Amino acid sequence: MDTKDIQKLIDFIAQSGLDEVSIETNELKLAVKRYGQAPAVATQAAPQVVVQPVAPVAPATPAAAPTPAPKADTSNYQTIKSPMIGTFYRSSGPDTDAFVEIGDEVKPGKTVCIIEAMKLFNEIESEISGRIVKVLVENATPVEYDQPLFLVEPV
Repeated sequence: MDTKDIQKLIDFIAQSGLDEVSIETNELKLAVKRYGQAPAVATQAAPQVVVQPVAPVAPATPAAAPTPAPKADTSNYQTIKSPMIGTFYRSSGPDTDAFVEIGDEVKPGKTVCIIEAMKLFNEIESEISGRIVKVLVENATPVEYDQPLFLVEPV
């Protein structure tokens, strides 16, 4: 995450009214906290950012390292990205089927998932036509703004 992305995140959090957000990835641990309310005459206190780099983990050296599989060419695929920060859900409930599965055809306006943000469930609709080839996020996990959710092969 570069400085520009962090600033966008801070601006989004400031507009959303959240008091605290924590994000942790393999490369970065980010905590944004807003302390107290500002006086009625002044504007709200600016959020403070604490960035702690995560030390790289040395890979274990197994006796025989497996050969990595060649990566599939994904250059012709389009992505459906998260329009917000929240929790990603593939279905509307734990006992219901997922909105889309690998191999399903999607068209603009078709609901592909739900993202819960601040106790509101937002249906995320596809803006492209194609066939779902990969789901990039596990169900019930946090997602970031602009994070890829699905790979779609255009038709």
